[in-house]
Amino acid sequence: MIQDQPRPTWSPVPREGTRGVDFRVLLGRDGILVANLRFAADATIDQHSAPHDIDVICIAGCGYTSVGGDVFVIGAGQTVRWPRDIDHRLWTEGEPMETIMVERHGDGGLEAR
Repeated sequence: MIQDQPRPTWSPVPREGTRGVDFRVLLGRDGILVANLRFAADATIDQHSAPHDIDVICIAGCGYTSVGGDVFVIGAGQTVRWPRDIDHRLWTEGEPMETIMVERHGDGGLEAR
């Protein structure tokens, strides 16, 4: 069955401490959320943790991620997993980046944000 995307248009990420990051939700059902994030050249999502694993797939550009205090460069064609309950962050310096994020929620009652 054909369904509309939960949030097909770009909107700013509604997190305090986040700047220069827009998102759209591609899929939100059955405990899985798939979102597309677009980072400006000097953008950031604040450091935080989540109660579920998140896979980040960089599909364009280059940026940085921290996982539990360790910092890594991430570029197009690379992925990183953020384990649940571990602080993580994603940001850019001087170059834009686009990512896909896949979140797996254990309760199955996920709604698009």
